[in-house]
Amino acid sequence: MRLWSFHGGIEVPGHKEISTTRPVEPAPLPKRLILPLSQHLGAPAEPLVAEGEEVLKGQMIASPAGFVSAPLHASSSGKVVAIGEHPVPHPSGLSAPCITIETDGEERWVEREQRDFRQLEPAEIRETVRQAGIVGLGGAGFPAFIKLNPGRTIKTLILNGAECEPYITSDDMLMRERPEQILRGLLIIRRAVQARRCIIAVEDNKPEAERSLRQALGSMKEDADDIEIVTIPARYPAGGEKQLIRVVTGQEVPSGGLPVQVGVVCHNVSTAVAVYRAVELGEPLISRYVTITGGAVAEPRNLEVLIGTPVEELLQLCGTDPGAVQEVIMGGPMMGISLASLGVPLVKTGNCLLAVGRGEIEHPEVMPCIRCGNCAEACPMSLLPQQMYWHARAKDFDRLREYDLFDCIECGCCAYVCPSNIPLVHYYRFAKSEIRARQEQKRKADIARERHELREQRLAREKAERAARHARKRPGPSDESKKAAIQAALERARAGKQGAAQDDV
Repeated sequence: MRLWSFHGGIEVPGHKEISTTRPVEPAPLPKRLILPLSQHLGAPAEPLVAEGEEVLKGQMIASPAGFVSAPLHASSSGKVVAIGEHPVPHPSGLSAPCITIETDGEERWVEREQRDFRQLEPAEIRETVRQAGIVGLGGAGFPAFIKLNPGRTIKTLILNGAECEPYITSDDMLMRERPEQILRGLLIIRRAVQARRCIIAVEDNKPEAERSLRQALGSMKEDADDIEIVTIPARYPAGGEKQLIRVVTGQEVPSGGLPVQVGVVCHNVSTAVAVYRAVELGEPLISRYVTITGGAVAEPRNLEVLIGTPVEELLQLCGTDPGAVQEVIMGGPMMGISLASLGVPLVKTGNCLLAVGRGEIEHPEVMPCIRCGNCAEACPMSLLPQQMYWHARAKDFDRLREYDLFDCIECGCCAYVCPSNIPLVHYYRFAKSEIRARQEQKRKADIARERHELREQRLAREKAERAARHARKRPGPSDESKKAAIQAALERARAGKQGAAQDDV
């Protein structure tokens, strides 16, 4: 199969071998599970339970609050002990609404329904995936059911097994250990989007994963004719959605556009497993493979972890030395977020916990930009990071949008190659958040103005209606004549009575 290349990108040390030396094991059941209501892009879920309520494993405890939203399920059985603010994994370090469950250790499941996906229509598959709370497990967290309803013809379905960021090996181990589930999930997704061709893309630094997938594909008795396993060069960020589409199809997703515009749908291999378990086994998304690694970790490995498990417990389980930790990152060193607290829970998009040892990742002094252009050469989106940096510093957000700021995937290539050590991605994230905040303010102001205008129109209409009613009640000329005649008759009667009284005298 012919492969293409994408602009920019960098080669970075992988550090992947340190966490792939032992099989994946399930992490122990924690005493408490902390489940944030927002673990995805879109509106946070709305609680369906109350404090003190008993819940079962797999029970829906929060429902989606809109189209772009995803429900939340109990990762184990137990009692809801709190619904309120709790620290969550977020760059701000702030708290957010969470449901806390005290586990009972019994792992009592809600009733599950097993089905054959071949007996389901695409709409039924999409609804099952939605009700299972599945989001993109590659890091973005976009509700998966939306991508299963492309609304147009899909030529190519791509499963992303590139996992290009350093240290992270959760997808690698998943492809080694559960290739049949990945392929089964692929078939389900293919039925939902009606794709003509399927590709599983794996970087060439994962030979064991590739071998495992090929063996599983070879043992499939049917539905394997249009599935290809493709090995791509290990170059960061080859696992980015638009970059991967370019590498395996040669197609360019337009600026500001989506893959469906070029007839492509892309899902992560972990998402495919979650889809399989939801559709055929009736299990919602309540656990995932997680890499625990870094220089401060004595026993780096991958674990299958329940969503909501406190990060601190997972680090302790792998022998992390608190005194040797420089920082803990959820995700990889390029795109992950530094955790302000170890009491935060693992969320659906948390594929890695990186406990950085002291001196393992340097943070050198930031110096002025020397306009070398290295950032532009490395940018996989063909942007102009240097100009974007200047406009972000100046808070010139209108100009930033002209430079396609929102095409930036925040991969960190520009900052990695910057000789001045400028944290460029931080500036872009700041600018994006400010632009979104201003857009939200404008949206609210527009709504308020529209409401005011509607109110003024209503008051004017009511005033006109009142005036019209009063005009209808005002007596006309004929009424005035009748009134005068009645008055004259009354006066004549009164005069007659007075005359009669005088005669009597």
